[in-house]
Amino acid sequence: MRNPLLARRQMIVDIIHPGRPNVPRAELQEVVGGMHKTDAKLVVLFGFRTKFGGGKSTGFCVIYDTEDALRKFEPKHRLIRQGFEEKKEQSRKAIKEAKNKGKKIRGTGASIAKHKAKRAAGAD
Repeated sequence: MRNPLLARRQMIVDIIHPGRPNVPRAELQEVVGGMHKTDAKLVVLFGFRTKFGGGKSTGFCVIYDTEDALRKFEPKHRLIRQGFEEKKEQSRKAIKEAKNKGKKIRGTGASIAKHKAKRAAGAD
């Protein structure tokens, strides 16, 4: 299906793989990219579930028109999986401190305080 607002094609993908437990995402990206005459790095695959007994998997596929559209519309966790962004490590304690600091302020200043606390936690 074509989605012009998000500059992509999206589809449900069924993979039949008898004798194999599952198929690597990189391999599927190459195959789907070749089928749709596009670059493999613009193909995003996610949500795959293997059917009971194996041999068949079903998941979701999104093929973006440009890399800019991919970076703009894809969630951050999928960009990290694709290798477009680096995951920044943050300690559990810093995350909790930022959350609690933001809870102490009420009203319109709360969103600003949460943002500042998040930045302070990220600087650690």
